[in-house]
Amino acid sequence: MIDEKSINIALIGTGHWGRHLVRNFYNLGVLKLICDKNETILDTLKHQYPEVDMCVALNEVLNRRDIHAVVIATPAETHFTLAKEALLSEKHVFVEKPLTLNESEAVELIQISRKKHRILMVGHLLQYHPCFVKLKNLAVSGDLGRINYIYSTRLNLGKIRREENILWSFAPHDISMILSLAQEEPNSLIATGANYLHSQIADVTTTHIDFPSGLKAHIFVSWLHPFKEQKLVVVGDKKMAVFDDTRQWQDKLLIYPHQIRWQNNFPVPDKAEPDRVTIPEAEPLRLECEHFVECIQTGKEPITNGEEGLRVLMVLKASQQSMDQHSKPIYLSNQEMVLQGLKKTKSYFLHETALVDDHVEIGKETKIWHFSHIISGSKIGERCSIGQNVMIGPDVIIGNGCKIQNNVSIYKGVTLEDDVFCGPSMVFTNVVNPRAYIRRMDQALPTLVKKGATLGANCTVVCGTIIGSYAFVGAGSVVIRDVHDHALMVGNPCRQIGWMCICGEKLDPEYTCLRCNRNFDSLRRLFRFD
Repeated sequence: MIDEKSINIALIGTGHWGRHLVRNFYNLGVLKLICDKNETILDTLKHQYPEVDMCVALNEVLNRRDIHAVVIATPAETHFTLAKEALLSEKHVFVEKPLTLNESEAVELIQISRKKHRILMVGHLLQYHPCFVKLKNLAVSGDLGRINYIYSTRLNLGKIRREENILWSFAPHDISMILSLAQEEPNSLIATGANYLHSQIADVTTTHIDFPSGLKAHIFVSWLHPFKEQKLVVVGDKKMAVFDDTRQWQDKLLIYPHQIRWQNNFPVPDKAEPDRVTIPEAEPLRLECEHFVECIQTGKEPITNGEEGLRVLMVLKASQQSMDQHSKPIYLSNQEMVLQGLKKTKSYFLHETALVDDHVEIGKETKIWHFSHIISGSKIGERCSIGQNVMIGPDVIIGNGCKIQNNVSIYKGVTLEDDVFCGPSMVFTNVVNPRAYIRRMDQALPTLVKKGATLGANCTVVCGTIIGSYAFVGAGSVVIRDVHDHALMVGNPCRQIGWMCICGEKLDPEYTCLRCNRNFDSLRRLFRFD
C-alpha cells in the first residue's frame, strides 16, 4: 500500500474552485505541482506554498514520473482532453464536474482508466457532505419509508458564467444526489429554460425526472434569484427530510416525522416538530480530497467514479435536449444499455509498479501489489490478493479468492482452484530435470492445487502433482507426490501426519474438528490413514 505522504499530486487550473482544491490537497501533504497558464497567479501561489513546484506546460505534468495523480479544475470543455492525456500517462485522475461534455467522451475515459488500472473520480462534492451521507443512509435503510418525490433548489444572484448555462453550472450536484438517493436509472425527463441575460444561455431551468418505481424528482436552478438557497427535500411515506446547506451546521439536516392519517375517508396531515440529526462537523471538500487519496492507496472505486459521472452527464444532456426542443419529453432508453455495456468491463486494483501484459483476464476486486508481473494468457479470478514481487504466467489459471503471498512464481502448467493460499516464498516447478543449456519446456508437467488448499511458507511443490482440496502443506515441506484431500503434510520429502478441517484446524483421532465440530469420518474409509 502507498504511504499517504508518498503520493504526489499535480493540480491543473487555479481559478476560484481550483484554489480551494490547492488548499486542501496541500494540507493533506500530497500536493507536489501546480500547473496554470497564468504566471502571475503562479507567482502568488509560490509565495503561499513555497514547497510546491509550479509550471505552465501540461507536458511537464505528464512527463514527471514522480507525479502519481492529476486534479483537473479547468473549464468543462477542456476536461476530456486533459483527463485523457493524464490517464494515458499512467496518472490517476480527479476531474471537476461535469466529467465531459458528451457521453462518448465519458465512456472513452472510463475505458482508458480501466485499461490503465487508474482511478477516475468526478468532483460531485455534495456526495461527501456528512449531512448528505447521513440522509442517504436514512433513505437507503428505509427509515424514511418509500421515497415518493425529491425536490431540489440551487438558487443565487450570480455567479453568472458565459462558458456554460445555469443547468451545467449548478445542476450536476443535485442530479448526482438525486440519482444516489433513487438507486435506479430514470425513465424520462422534461426540462424548461429561460434566457434573460443572453439569448443563447439559460439563466433559469427546471428539470422534472420520472423513475420506474414511480419516484419523481424536480430540480430548480437559477443565478437570477434575490437570495441564496441550496435545499434538498426528500419526501417518504414515513418521514420527510430537508438538507439545507445554507443553515447552521446543527440545522442543515432536519427530519420531519409528519404523517398523513385518514379521517372519514379524508386525508388529514399530522404535523410534528422536526428532529435534528447529530452529525460531526467536517469540511466536505476536505473529505472529498481525502477520499481520492484513499482510493489511490487502496485501489477501491470512488463513490463518484467515472460511471457515476456518466450517469449525471446523461441526465444533463437529456435535460439540455429537452430545453432545445421546447420542453419535449426525453426518454432515456439508451442509458441502461450504455451502463450495462460498461459493467461488462471488470475492475481490479493494480499497483503502479506492477505490470500486466496484454491478453490477461483479471476478475473484479482482485488486488495486485508492488513489482508483480502477470504474463500474457493468464486468467485470475475475482477477489484474489497478489502480493509483492509475484510472477504469474504465461497461461496460468487461478480461481476466485486465492491469496498469493510475496515472492511466489507460478509457472505455466500450474492451476489453482478457488481459495488457495500460497505462503511467502513457496516454490512451484514445471520441469523435473532442468538444465540451463537444454530447452525442455515441451516436457513441462502440470500441477493442480485444488480448492481451499494451503501451501506454507518456503515449501516446494514439484511438478506433476495434485494437491487435494483443503490439504495443508507445512512450511518448508517438499511435495514430490500427490496429496490427499484434507491431508496435513510436513517434511522433506513431505509425509502425512494427520488430517485438516475446512476451517484450517487439525482433526482429532475421531476425525472431528474441535473448533467447528465438523466430522470427516469418510476420510478414514477413503484413505485408510490413522
